[in-house]
Amino acid sequence: MGKYIVKRVLQFIPVFLGVTLILFALQNIVPGDPIKLIGGDKALSPEVELQLRVRYHLVQSDEDGNAILDENGDPVQTSLVDRYLYYMNGLLHGDLGNSYQRKLPVTEIFAQKYPYTVKLAACAIVLESILVAVPAFWLGMLLQLFFGVILKDATGGAISMPISGAGGSSSQYQDWMHYVLPTITLASVSTAYAARIMRSQLLDVMNQDYIRTAKAKGLSNRAIIVKHALKNALIPVVTYIGVDFGGMLSGAILTETVFNWPGIGYEVYRAISMRDWPIVMGGVTLIVVVVMVINLLVDISYAFLDPRIRLGGPSDKA
Repeated sequence: MGKYIVKRVLQFIPVFLGVTLILFALQNIVPGDPIKLIGGDKALSPEVELQLRVRYHLVQSDEDGNAILDENGDPVQTSLVDRYLYYMNGLLHGDLGNSYQRKLPVTEIFAQKYPYTVKLAACAIVLESILVAVPAFWLGMLLQLFFGVILKDATGGAISMPISGAGGSSSQYQDWMHYVLPTITLASVSTAYAARIMRSQLLDVMNQDYIRTAKAKGLSNRAIIVKHALKNALIPVVTYIGVDFGGMLSGAILTETVFNWPGIGYEVYRAISMRDWPIVMGGVTLIVVVVMVINLLVDISYAFLDPRIRLGGPSDKA
């Protein structure tokens, strides 16, 4: 098992490097200058703009922090490779950089936002097994319309649900009520698919030889399903739910945007629209790490669900 875990962790390295390299390359393809967007409607002075480009390592600077100029007096652009190496060096030291727009460390922004995403994902993954799958954005808007408008008007405001935000002192609702509608919306996306996987796997497992042996021993149907069939049938279901949970923990952009939920997905969406690349890079980096860790935990769980699986151990010899 230990060898298998080490092998899987080593496989994360090229995936992580590949994703971050692609995202860095996209920064040069997507139109829009993030530095010019900082000023909004007011144009930045050349001096302030140059200082910002030095601060974010977009142009080269000397030891005193002054921009290096070429023979024409123009600042020397930092190459994409050097910017990537600088980012990776900071990442190894736990530094995701600073936001262009908010002037705050990206790690500080995510530390504030991620708990909301984790809570919403935890609620949704619990509820996922009992809902019917429909498009998230469509269901979310229907729930908002019914519970936030129609039901509220019909009862004179006596019965309603919050349709935006995550609560707080300014909300007229209790904090837990803010989780209800976005949780249902997020969980509904994958419920039917997970149920279909479970049903098909149980049907397949119930035809296996060891199930027929258990029946021949006189075990009850409940004992056969719970003690023998369900465990093996859970393997593909756990795989799907694990990947799905990793996606939820990475931030459900559609759901969080519809409900104005202050999580990672909504934060990354806003950062993309404002070309705030440090937040985008930090968000994608966090997403990659979360998904890889969840996938590793799912793979490890196989050995506990099915004892026939030997991960990282010596192969059986005939």
